Amino acid sequence: MALRIFFGLNWLSNAIAKVFNKANYDWGWLSFNLVNRDTAHAILNQGTMSTGIAPLRWFYTDLVLPNWGGFQIFLTIAELAVGLGLLFGIATRLAALGGLLLILPIWLMLFHTNQYFWTYPLDLFPLVLLAWIPAGRVAGVDGKFLTKIVGERWPF
Repeated sequence: MALRIFFGLNWLSNAIAKVFNKANYDWGWLSFNLVNRDTAHAILNQGTMSTGIAPLRWFYTDLVLPNWGGFQIFLTIAELAVGLGLLFGIATRLAALGGLLLILPIWLMLFHTNQYFWTYPLDLFPLVLLAWIPAGRVAGVDGKFLTKIVGERWPF
């Protein structure tokens, strides 16, 4: 439950940073950075320029980056859905799978650079665990409401 909530807050905070397109925060007693739309664009640029995986390079270079206006809206909504899903235990497995689908291509494109060797695995492996285990059934909407409505066969 704690892992699910922590990762929900992580995804939700980065989604909110994209909503306001603000990366740097200084609250006096705490300063931190989040991944806003501009930072996400820069990460995608870096990934496409450095990857040797042709299909990923083509997808991001020819489809995503030229259409960044629409894709940044999609990315923000997707991150909000992942964050809220994990935070509140709503379709937890589906939310974790959505997060994996968003971050795995970036990790694959940047893996060979050694720049983010531990950063992306620290994002990936908990999402794999949350997609595998029905974590939202403990203190989450999946357990409190949806399994009662749909039954124990609720796949998410």
